[in-house]
Amino acid sequence: MKLFDIKNAGRTIPIVLPSILIIERISLLNHPIHIRVTKQEDIAAVKKAMENSGSIFIRYPGIRKTEEEAPIGTIARILRIQGHEGKEHHLLIEGKKRAEIKKILEKSPFFNIEIKEIVEEKDIDENTALHIRTIKTLIKDFAKEAKQKETRLEELLARIEDPLTMLNFAMFSIPIPVERQILIFNLEKPAQYLPALEEAIETEIQSLSIRNKIQKKVKEKMERSQKEYILNEHIKEIRKELGQDISTEDEISEIEKRIEEKGLSQEAKEKAYKELSRLKKLQPLSPEAGVARTYIDWLLDIPWQEKTEDNRDIDKAKAILDADHYNLKEPKERILDFIAVKQLSDKLKGPILCFVGPPGTGKTSLGKSLAHALSRKFVRISLGGVRDEAEIRGHRRTYVGALPGKIIQGMKSAGTINPVFLLDEIDKMSNDFRGDPSAALLEVLDPEQNHAFFDHYIGLPYDLSSVMFIATANSLYSIPHALRDRMEIIEVPGYSDIEKIHIAEKYLIPKQKKENGLEWAKIRFKREALQNIIHQYTMESGVRELERQIARVMRQLAREAVKKEQHKKNKEERNFSRVITEKTIEKHLGPAKYIKKKTDKQNRIGLANGLAWTEVGGRLLPVEAVTFQGAGRLILTGSLGDIMKESARTALSFLQNNARKFNLGIRDFAGKDIHLHVPEGAIPKDGPSAGITITAAILSSLTNTPVKADFAITGEITLTGRVLPVGGIKEKVLAAQRHDINNIILPEDNLKDTDKIPQEVQKTLTFYPVNNLMEALKLLFGKDVFNW
Repeated sequence: MKLFDIKNAGRTIPIVLPSILIIERISLLNHPIHIRVTKQEDIAAVKKAMENSGSIFIRYPGIRKTEEEAPIGTIARILRIQGHEGKEHHLLIEGKKRAEIKKILEKSPFFNIEIKEIVEEKDIDENTALHIRTIKTLIKDFAKEAKQKETRLEELLARIEDPLTMLNFAMFSIPIPVERQILIFNLEKPAQYLPALEEAIETEIQSLSIRNKIQKKVKEKMERSQKEYILNEHIKEIRKELGQDISTEDEISEIEKRIEEKGLSQEAKEKAYKELSRLKKLQPLSPEAGVARTYIDWLLDIPWQEKTEDNRDIDKAKAILDADHYNLKEPKERILDFIAVKQLSDKLKGPILCFVGPPGTGKTSLGKSLAHALSRKFVRISLGGVRDEAEIRGHRRTYVGALPGKIIQGMKSAGTINPVFLLDEIDKMSNDFRGDPSAALLEVLDPEQNHAFFDHYIGLPYDLSSVMFIATANSLYSIPHALRDRMEIIEVPGYSDIEKIHIAEKYLIPKQKKENGLEWAKIRFKREALQNIIHQYTMESGVRELERQIARVMRQLAREAVKKEQHKKNKEERNFSRVITEKTIEKHLGPAKYIKKKTDKQNRIGLANGLAWTEVGGRLLPVEAVTFQGAGRLILTGSLGDIMKESARTALSFLQNNARKFNLGIRDFAGKDIHLHVPEGAIPKDGPSAGITITAAILSSLTNTPVKADFAITGEITLTGRVLPVGGIKEKVLAAQRHDINNIILPEDNLKDTDKIPQEVQKTLTFYPVNNLMEALKLLFGKDVFNW
């Protein structure tokens, strides 16, 4: 391959170079520039250039409509590169020489181009020298028109002697459009590109001069407007003296009356009068008058003293809560406690509750029922996806279009100082460069601070101590600890099958009949049909999907009713009745979505059924293990978190330490690899509660002994074989029940948590509390299998 040298490059550059296309700018000689490379062929070209000399050829778009690309480009050197493999790259490049494209050798995987260096003329004749002097003068004229300092410019221009340096300096200094720069850059000789450069600079000087004239006229017009304002004020005073004043006195008087009657705090009243005084001095149509008026309206629209009288009848409140929600004993009792204390003391501050549980368990609707039971106004704001602190605290009035935050907006919507305020999806907030909204909520949800909540827009302390704040979340782990500490956590667990049937019969079916216009029809769901929907068409802890499936059946029944009864105009004459049975469900809902496999009940080698808690409720978590000849490695797959990986290592260490009890030797571990996998690998899994399950799966695989499949397991383990308590027991037990597994192994310390499980469910299950790992393994393998 033929090589040639570039002066000061410090290396040789091949005549065949990888090439990239730049559209938005020119790579001038000896001027480093930053560029971004995103196309795959350009990334490949950069990679090829870095493998060789670091030199690359820069192409430019065509300067005529008939050309795809300009014939002349720049030989450049890559000074620095940042980026990731296969993604966009950020380059710092420096142009070295101009070159002409001779031939495109290949276009894939990158452009590889044969080029010919353009030999620049070094001899300067009288005509060229004249052009250089003219261009220098034009650059000075541009700087003067742009009001730039010329001291440094004089020094730089004095050093320029050759035409190519003049070309580069002028195109760097003057904002000539890129298309025109490419056109000039593609002229080979000074006699061609210098006159073109002169013309381009003169065009830019004229354009700049026109812009300056326009700005001057705009400034004069603004000064004239100010003059008109002063004259108009004089005219207003003259008309007032003559008794001809037509002003906004009535409007101002109305605002003053509202300020007096509103019951503002002393500080808020002073602020309102100050803004009103400022409003009187402004022109009604001026932007500042609109800002001041909007601020006063906000001060007068939010409640300062207005409040609703609480319902203090406990029996009535209990009846309302029971009518709206089935079960949910703990949340209901907490609300009734609050009502009871309110009867004894009016000094009680509004509690701050956080309902935590899977989706579809009634957390949001429980907030509405609470407001209804207390006879308070209800306000709901969604915090899902909120990542700007100003969403909570508002924007300062220095910003155009500033508004208060969601808290003050909610108080305005309520119209009272003691509403039930629901902060929905508080665990879905995030943060970025605009601040942390969860940190802004610390003041809102602290009873010791929220009596003087400060919104940036209002700019005054606002009392939130009478508000009853309720937050909802699917998971506590994503709520910052400081924010979690300010709330009283109340768990809203998932529902058992029996509870779901009660909810469907008492709430969902009547609701869907009404929404689908079938209140008059006689429609009944048999319990077996509802059980079939729950098992084969939903797989959830809540009842949201169950309601969707019931609604789907109702819509089809509505269509049948219309076809049958459409000739009867009188609703009283209509007679439509249906009984939905287990056999007719598939007709309405189609084939079952969730089919329990019979093989799930087979005892298998290397397979143990664990139980997991997720944000959407409990679920069965099968753990698989296989062993094969290897080097004693432990292979973990299935998108496992660090804690779960540590549980696997702990389980293996326990088995190695107690190998003799399981008829295992050193060779069983040293000469075999153990592969542990948790299915549904795309779903992240973490937590310590799979410790017993992992131990059982590994032991089963090592000893070729099947694990009993009719057991579901949960519990954390230690190296010495102790079993520690875990969380989410109710959700895990309900998940086992959904999969028809009736034997539950759990830590003995968690036995007290089974009290929260409905009695109907407990009757169908058998709990095996264990203190140590050996007890659990005896249950899973049998007492006579190993040398216990």
